[in-house]
Amino acid sequence: MADSNLLARGLRRLVAPVAGALAMSAILSTPLYAETLTDTLRDAYRNSNLLEQNRAVLRAADEDVAQAMASLRPTLDFVASSNRTFPQAPAQRLAGVPPVITTAQLQASITLYAGNRNRLAVESTKETVLSTREALRGIEQNVLLAAVQAYQDVRSAQSFVQLRQNNNRLITQELNAARDRFEVGEVTRTDVALAESALAEARSLLTSAQGDLATAREAFKLAVGRFPGDLADPPPPPALPATEAEAREIAVRTHPAILQAQRQVTVAEIGIEIAEGAYMPTVTGSITGSTDSYQQNEERTASLNYSQPIYRGGQLASLERQAAARRDQARSSLLRTVREVEQSVGNAWAQRTVTAGLVDASRRQIVAAQTAFDGIREEARLGARTTLDVLDAEQDLLNARVILVDAQAQGYVANFALLSAMGLLTAEHLELGVQTYDPAAYYNAVRDAPAYLSPRGQKLDKVLERLGRQ
Repeated sequence: MADSNLLARGLRRLVAPVAGALAMSAILSTPLYAETLTDTLRDAYRNSNLLEQNRAVLRAADEDVAQAMASLRPTLDFVASSNRTFPQAPAQRLAGVPPVITTAQLQASITLYAGNRNRLAVESTKETVLSTREALRGIEQNVLLAAVQAYQDVRSAQSFVQLRQNNNRLITQELNAARDRFEVGEVTRTDVALAESALAEARSLLTSAQGDLATAREAFKLAVGRFPGDLADPPPPPALPATEAEAREIAVRTHPAILQAQRQVTVAEIGIEIAEGAYMPTVTGSITGSTDSYQQNEERTASLNYSQPIYRGGQLASLERQAAARRDQARSSLLRTVREVEQSVGNAWAQRTVTAGLVDASRRQIVAAQTAFDGIREEARLGARTTLDVLDAEQDLLNARVILVDAQAQGYVANFALLSAMGLLTAEHLELGVQTYDPAAYYNAVRDAPAYLSPRGQKLDKVLERLGRQ
């Protein structure tokens, strides 16, 4: 007895360090931090090259405003020319005229009146900027929705791999059981072959699921800018309207595609006014000062020019009709956009409803399939069921679980798709806590077309430097 107690104490002393090491290893191998959906959305917003591309498009549109504003201001040009005469005439040589005469001019000019076309061009470019801002907001929604989809796709793919792995273990157990029963003559070789075939198929499907997971990880990297970590369970979906009608009403008011189309209609209507202004006269004024290197004569001239189109071969009338056609095109596009947005709301709402019912039905199916599988497997042990019955029941249970995982993922994404269809899937609305891009910062710096050496131009340099660091 004493020897057995001594042996037990010795074993405890040997096992305790090993158990402690294994426990510590388990703790260290467990992820200390699980990546949340919010983390994914933040990185997608920060890392999106698509957003950067369209921000540059917006900045280019901002410069159109600066260029339109510049057309309202006077211009100042320095012009220098050098003329050489050869062969020089004898009289010129005798008179002391140099063979090379250089003339310098300083010319200032301004458009005093152009049928209001210049000011209308400024308004048109401002509306284009606002339209481009809405397009950027639409791109932001697409980026965030793609990140949500990628997040759920990776989690679904991981679940499918786990289900396939469990399926492989169960079929392996059934195969071993069939072989044992075959050895004692309870089943035939056919039952063993069925189990072997099912296991081969299960291994093939597991390999396919692992390939789908690798594909989902690559799609995640494209959407977010990096590979996924250990993904946590998604949080509850965002708050949504209680009725589909309310969701449609919000979408018509706030969706960026509709607001963009409305701005484009305004641009087209201004285009008609610009085309009509082409019939009006243009008045320009200029002041020129010049001097030459020979006689050092300084001349100053002031001129006022008036031009009025009389006949342009039908060009002006064609431009006016073209502008009217573009206005009609923009209006039709706006109506079409409204219908498409309403359709997107309806589709997302229907998807939420369908997947909610599918999730409930799948859960009931899993309970029933689990009960049936347990019963059939027990009956097979008693010889009342065949191996094929067990495999079919296990496959039914697996299919129900796969349907549940897929339905849950689709239903969750449908909530964000509805938010996107309403025009509210933005970093600001989701309160991601990330520094958002300010579309007005660059516009405010360049809208008055500042010169590089002016104080506003120096402020613009700082804005550009800040944008480069983002």
